[in-house]
Amino acid sequence: MRCVIFPCLIGLARKSEQEKTERTEKKRRWKSLLFSVVFVAFCWTFSSINSTAADQDEGFQDLFNGKDFTGWKMFLPGDADPEKTWSVKDGEIVCTGHPNGYFYTEKPYKNYVIRYDWKYLKPEPGKKSTYNSGLLIHVHPPHKVWPKCVEVQGANANHAFLYFLECKKLAAKYDQKLKDKVTKPIGEWNTTEATCKDDGSIVAKINGTEVSWGKSDLTEGLIGFQSEGAEIHFRNIKIKELK
Repeated sequence: MRCVIFPCLIGLARKSEQEKTERTEKKRRWKSLLFSVVFVAFCWTFSSINSTAADQDEGFQDLFNGKDFTGWKMFLPGDADPEKTWSVKDGEIVCTGHPNGYFYTEKPYKNYVIRYDWKYLKPEPGKKSTYNSGLLIHVHPPHKVWPKCVEVQGANANHAFLYFLECKKLAAKYDQKLKDKVTKPIGEWNTTEATCKDDGSIVAKINGTEVSWGKSDLTEGLIGFQSEGAEIHFRNIKIKELK
């Protein structure tokens, strides 16, 4: 009887060991498959993100080179020193907000899309900020505070609202609730985009969402950015000229 039972026990042990090995191999294969799926998904997502970013940048050219104010001019009233109002640091234009004025392109533009990143900084304790600035579209000389143009409001409170300065307002609409929903908090970067057609229409977006539309009798001019009482940073100022 012992001789019969002992081989059976050995056989059962070998079978159990074999089953254990097979289970381990299955687990290893599943882990390998799972890793492959996750890796492929990551690569696809990364590629998709890069592709989307490339598509968004297609046709755009830098208006700001990230180093200095090549291609730009500045206007401040009186004998104010521009270097005390605007500077470039770490690829960003830093605007102190004082005094009121604007820097603007050397040449005029017509029928284009302009896009840029911006953020306000919270003032030091005990100080206040207007959180105010603006994108000036179709600027016409003479230079002054403020020139003939359409202002895409840069203030945090009603960003992208359109002001028609010394020009004819033909139409306008603005969605304040949507603006509040899509705008990121003070201290974080936002992206504004304005499409300026040669028929005088302007469409403004914040972080990819359209919040404002309007039309004036101006169809071309210089492009400017305001200094208006608040420290604000700009970066990635780009333009795409439309055909």
